[in-house]
Amino acid sequence: MAHSAQARKRARQSEKARVKNKSERNEIKSLTKALEAKVAAKDAAAAKALCLEVISKLDKAAKRHLYHRNSAARKKSQIQRLVNALG
Repeated sequence: MAHSAQARKRARQSEKARVKNKSERNEIKSLTKALEAKVAAKDAAAAKALCLEVISKLDKAAKRHLYHRNSAARKKSQIQRLVNALG
């Protein structure tokens, strides 16, 4: 347990950030799975719209250092390849 006031505050802030970050990552995963379902159903229009949303969220997450920028770029590339395969 933290002893100083600033260490206790840092622990509180870290916990809040952890919960928020986990929620954000979870949302990106959920959207990605929804996108994969759209691709499997061959729904090109919905997949393209969802693709833009996922890519936007990944860019914002990478900007806030939630994902490493190369990791976010890799995920975006995988998503784009899925959508492009629909034609």
